Amino acid sequence: MTQTLKSAQLSVGNWTLAWGSRTYIMGVLNLTPDSFSGDGLLKHADFSASMEAALEQARRFVQAGADILDVGGESTRPGSQPVDAEEEMRRVLPVIRRLAAEMEALISVDTYKAEVAEAALEAGAHMVNDVWGLRADPRLAEVVARRNAPIILMHNRSSWAHAEIKERLGGRYVGMEYQDLLADVCRELLESVDLAHQAGVADAQIILDPGIGFGKTVEQNLELIDRLAEIRSLGYPLLLGPSRKSFIGYTLDLPPDQRLEGTAAAAAVGIVRGADILRVHDVEAMARLARMTDAIVRRPGASLNH
Repeated sequence: MTQTLKSAQLSVGNWTLAWGSRTYIMGVLNLTPDSFSGDGLLKHADFSASMEAALEQARRFVQAGADILDVGGESTRPGSQPVDAEEEMRRVLPVIRRLAAEMEALISVDTYKAEVAEAALEAGAHMVNDVWGLRADPRLAEVVARRNAPIILMHNRSSWAHAEIKERLGGRYVGMEYQDLLADVCRELLESVDLAHQAGVADAQIILDPGIGFGKTVEQNLELIDRLAEIRSLGYPLLLGPSRKSFIGYTLDLPPDQRLEGTAAAAAVGIVRGADILRVHDVEAMARLARMTDAIVRRPGASLNH
């Protein structure tokens, strides 16, 4: 599995992620009041209470098997309201400082803003998760290059004009047109890689994310997961984030809090197709799923379908 990658491992801080050896788990810490999945931690008028809730969730995640904690301060669900950099930093920086001091885990900051990323890395974050693949803020590439920080580049064609929101199932995208889904996603991901390269980001610091749920219809999301190996063939490790997303809800006709089994199915197929990291809300269940799937497909002599 590592033979097709431009780098066999990622070394950051005291950690080394050896691609192909196992599936790594990223736990989601949403410091927002309006997360699509219902797990937003910013629910208290007293921010200190929200921070303690986030820290307690982080402790549970690490104990359950999370390798990475992904801290975000702005919701990306269809119809959500953007927040400015100052508010985003108010939400995430105190938590990142505490996590860095107290947790044995890699810390990722989920942001597309250079100012927020710079402050988060200074506060103790190790890597950046950019849902716009360096297209929203060109300065972000310079920040991660200067700090030699890993960056996750996600494919994203989100457009509120194509968003459809149902009260029970949440938002989904309809009428999204691709000339060739996999070819278009791969080309646009490589355009993000080029932006990283131009700023001096090394290949070993780059992780790709196909952007499940971001500007794709239900059917397109299903196809992307099934054909994930074609994206991994670009030569970069892959993060897959299917957790509780609306393509599961619309497929099974279930609200976000009833999507565990659908998430598990998508995650297991994703691992078989070449995913290296799973970004999830239900860490304990998905860590167990990953260990079991790895035992089947990553055993000596096994061959992954990619």
